[in-house]
Amino acid sequence: MAQKDTVNCLLEAAEELFSERGFAETSLRNITTRAGVNLASVNYHFGSKKSLIQAVFARFLAPFSQELDRSLSEYEKTLKGKRAELTILLTIAADTAFRSSSDRPQRLNIFMRLLGLAYTQGQGHLRRFLRAEYGDVFDRFSLQLSQATPHLTNEERFWRFHFMLGATMFSLSGVDSLTAMATHDLGKRSDVTDVIGQLIPFLASGMQAPSSVASSVTSNDKTASVSDDLSQKSSNLTSDAASEKSVNGSVKASNRARLPI
Repeated sequence: MAQKDTVNCLLEAAEELFSERGFAETSLRNITTRAGVNLASVNYHFGSKKSLIQAVFARFLAPFSQELDRSLSEYEKTLKGKRAELTILLTIAADTAFRSSSDRPQRLNIFMRLLGLAYTQGQGHLRRFLRAEYGDVFDRFSLQLSQATPHLTNEERFWRFHFMLGATMFSLSGVDSLTAMATHDLGKRSDVTDVIGQLIPFLASGMQAPSSVASSVTSNDKTASVSDDLSQKSSNLTSDAASEKSVNGSVKASNRARLPI
């Protein structure tokens, strides 16, 4: 088998097995058995299991990041100093992901499962690899995302981005099952483009929801205002009571003065 074919067979087998079983649960022997190559070929072509995992991610992310970088450049030219629109940014990312896996539509589903596993199985080396290889274009997208959501604090934006990513991974990793359910329940055939079309406005709404910090401040201001009003009313009541007591005392004193002794 030619070296290029061996590498492709290993990547295909690793991609499928990692997504089916997880990283820790998949041995190199499992991968080479499915690929139909000898065990030594993994060390020869990749050096280690960690490097193989990184190569599996690079297979999707290399073309994705290049295309995303190009698409962002084209979009930024149209802004002319204006702020980026969140829905357009999300559409760019979705279209880029879809095009990056156009040669094999299942790859997007598989990659989303792998991405979910990377979060849940603590692949620290993978995060360092992604930062080193694709950090520039991801930072560029993050900057536009920040500019599109100026009402959020950095903390809120961090959490909402990961919630958004979680919803995306869930929806696209099981897109075949999701579209099958939609077809059964809605009586209308759906595909991955329909899912993405429904997903983007949902994600955008979550990101654009009012800041919880601003809401908290507003709530505190309202509470303080109500408290001030109550304090003022209480003060007025106390003052009125004191005034009434004083007046009643004066009236009684006056009456006593007019009584015959």
